[in-house]
Amino acid sequence: MAGGPTTPELVIAAARAGALGFLAAGYKTPEAVEAEVRAVSANAYGLNLFVPTPSPAEPAELERYREALRPEADRYGVELPPLRLTDDDHYAAKVDLAVTYRVPVVSFTFGVPSVATVRALRAAGSAVLITVTTEDEARRALAVEPDALIAQGGTAGGHSSTLSPATYRGDRSAAEVLAEVRAVTGLPVLAAGGGDVPGLLAAGAAAVQCGTAFLLADEAGTRPAQRAVMQSGDPGPTVVTRAFTGQPARALRNRFVDTYSAIAPVGYPAVHHLTAPIRAAAARLGDAGALNLWAGVNVAAARPGPLATLLDHIQG
Repeated sequence: MAGGPTTPELVIAAARAGALGFLAAGYKTPEAVEAEVRAVSANAYGLNLFVPTPSPAEPAELERYREALRPEADRYGVELPPLRLTDDDHYAAKVDLAVTYRVPVVSFTFGVPSVATVRALRAAGSAVLITVTTEDEARRALAVEPDALIAQGGTAGGHSSTLSPATYRGDRSAAEVLAEVRAVTGLPVLAAGGGDVPGLLAAGAAAVQCGTAFLLADEAGTRPAQRAVMQSGDPGPTVVTRAFTGQPARALRNRFVDTYSAIAPVGYPAVHHLTAPIRAAAARLGDAGALNLWAGVNVAAARPGPLATLLDHIQG
């Protein structure tokens, strides 16, 4: 949950309730990540890192999308930034922070880290988890010797960790991906997506990773506009879209999704940088129509309250 819902307060509340919360390092400066690590360091916690991936889209294709976004920029009175074709999200510096602070658990999304990175983290005492969405991705991740894998179903909210964004549809359940990944490894496999904690544990998941269930938690930093949509009584369906970032992600359907999903290129993180000022302006105005309302398929079951209460509820 790199877009803001995850806060140190949420991670601390998770630890106190007997769960493991993950800080989100994506999109943040190393200084901001370090401050959050310091804030939670007295508790059990994890840190999620985005593996840098060059944008596969051609500059001309990204420029066409930039022009298509111009009406949105005009609507919100913002300037569209120039194309940003390279961005590693301060990856090396964030890995160094994880090693320095001996972060208990480090998970990776959007790709497979190098063997050297995994070994450095494990030498520092970190358990290393890699998120995968297929058997093939699991085999690639196993080659760098992680401690566990996270099997992410297409039902999960937010970004998919797929290594094949051009063909990803998000049409497989967490249970399906869990079974496929467990078939190729004896390592612990966590399940992500769908919200059926008892069912996924019964199916052999070592643990279940949840996000949407905690978007309305008192300790979460979820934007007021998204909270309002989720508590409206009819948040509507979720869809998989590349419109906001260029990487497939499951979100609540809104005006922006309907307008741009069909033309958005496979272009993470370049597309993310193009839409960032539009999303920021919409958030300031409380306009959910242009926000990336990340959410999983069970979004209608989310409820407000203290994290500890929500945790008791999803555990059945």
